[in-house]
Amino acid sequence: MHRVGVTALALTLVTGLTGVAAASAAPSSGGDHVYPSRQQVHDARHRVALAADDVAGIKARLVQADLDAQAAAVTAEQAAERYNGARWALQQARRDARAADEHARIAAADAKRQHHAYAATVVASYEMGPTLSPLSALQGSDGVAAVLGKMSTLQNAQAAMDHTFDSFTASSTLAGVARDQADAARVKAASLATAARTSRDQATSAAAAADEASRQIAAQKTQLIQRLASLQHISVSLAEKRQTGIEEAAREAARRAAERKARQEAAAERRRQREEAAQQAAQESQDPTPTTTTPGPDPTPPPSNPAPPSNDPPAPSHGVGAALAFARAQIGEPYVWGAAGPSSWDCSGLTMGAWRAGGISLPHYSVAQYTQSTPISRSSLRPGDLVFWGSSSSPSSIYHVALYAGNGMIIQAPRTGRDVEEVSMYYWIAPNFFARP
Repeated sequence: MHRVGVTALALTLVTGLTGVAAASAAPSSGGDHVYPSRQQVHDARHRVALAADDVAGIKARLVQADLDAQAAAVTAEQAAERYNGARWALQQARRDARAADEHARIAAADAKRQHHAYAATVVASYEMGPTLSPLSALQGSDGVAAVLGKMSTLQNAQAAMDHTFDSFTASSTLAGVARDQADAARVKAASLATAARTSRDQATSAAAAADEASRQIAAQKTQLIQRLASLQHISVSLAEKRQTGIEEAAREAARRAAERKARQEAAAERRRQREEAAQQAAQESQDPTPTTTTPGPDPTPPPSNPAPPSNDPPAPSHGVGAALAFARAQIGEPYVWGAAGPSSWDCSGLTMGAWRAGGISLPHYSVAQYTQSTPISRSSLRPGDLVFWGSSSSPSSIYHVALYAGNGMIIQAPRTGRDVEEVSMYYWIAPNFFARP
């Protein structure tokens, strides 16, 4: 029952009770306002609550129960994909830490080599010192030319030593920077490892909460259907069949509405493209630059019965065919959050495995799968493309991904309690992101 209806009923009941109280407790004159007692107000509110226990109220509560179940499933899947994101970030950080460690090792080895080279240069300079000093050069010289030669040798030795020292200083500095970067990379990886464990625990809790909510909602719906059967004077079995039919009809209506909206958006996109092409053609026709054409043979006349244009998507490439075949082979296998095969999957684990079979490497994280693919429009979808669900217009909000199979169908690992399946793209909530690996 709508809140306005309940409020109106409450006011009616309170007004009636007020009249009773006025008749029993108020004087017949004097103009004083008469209010119902606390017990009378309590009774009125109780009657309002009971009034919600009718057929319409129970049907509304059944709808709300389904919405609650969907919300719990979305929360669990968001938590699972956050865990996948934390694992992916950790893998990246560990890879960066390994690269930084290797860079630091190479830099340290180079600094060590430069240190040995500089030490050797100092020793050699010390050993040559007595013979290359200016005084000894003059004392033992056979002439000015010999003095100049020895002085040049002395200068060259000094320059070589200075260069070796500069190289050693630079190598030591680079080694220190590389060591600091490696330390920072290890600290970051350790922090992300902690974050991944936290995300794992949160995903576990969210999955358990979704399972518990599903059980509670199922029990609640059973009770509501039993009450509905009693109010409608029908069997519980018939009430269950009717409710199932109502829910299926609602899902089908939502699917048709989403498909209709998608067709309208695609038609609008095609109109926009035609208008842009027409504007471009008009601009080109107004171009003052003369063009010359060479006469050629008459064009071949069109066939008398041309074939109608095809709306089917292009035939899939070998990689797409392999990806779709792999995904279809997993139909019926269970959803397990964080799983990527071989016999259980989560949403991004399935699309990763499918495209790995198709020859393309994707991360086990729906957001990264989108960012590492080419975004496309809904109207550009082809078999093998990726279809995403996000809670906002930002790609960072993506929490579910499926493989587009063509003709409005997708292959997906949906959520806990449901197996890998091929269903309509609009079976649940319309997707809002699309990309091509």
